[in-house]
Amino acid sequence: MYRRDIPEQRKEQLINAAFETINVVGLAGVTLSQVAKEAGLSTGIVSHYFGDKEGLLSATMRKILRDLRDAVAECRAQAASDSQSQLCAIIQGNFHPSQTNAISMRAWLDFWAASMHQPVLRRLQRANDRRLYSNICTQFRRELPLQQA
Repeated sequence: MYRRDIPEQRKEQLINAAFETINVVGLAGVTLSQVAKEAGLSTGIVSHYFGDKEGLLSATMRKILRDLRDAVAECRAQAASDSQSQLCAIIQGNFHPSQTNAISMRAWLDFWAASMHQPVLRRLQRANDRRLYSNICTQFRRELPLQQA
């Protein structure tokens, strides 16, 4: 392992610990010290990489959104190019195991609820909503007039 790789590995370790902690205590109950303990690291390291709880939770949500984006892209790449197959692939990607395992489902539910009250999480959720809407509309536009799509 190269020294320059350590920060990214630590961040990933802390984000995974955040998912585990959210699964146990819920998003509102998460503390930096709980995440640090779950990761086997110091609270100072969490603060160093993410600043505060909001920074950690934002990074955690961005991780699950990247996983979703990648799952949809993977399913679409494996599907036929016709619009119906692509729509089915978009749906399949949204129900990919990376999104429907118990830990991810808990995180999604908590993030959706928190996004109504936390501007940073709301912005991330809006970006995700727009991406899904755009992907679906693109496929509908292939088959329907613009107004109907």
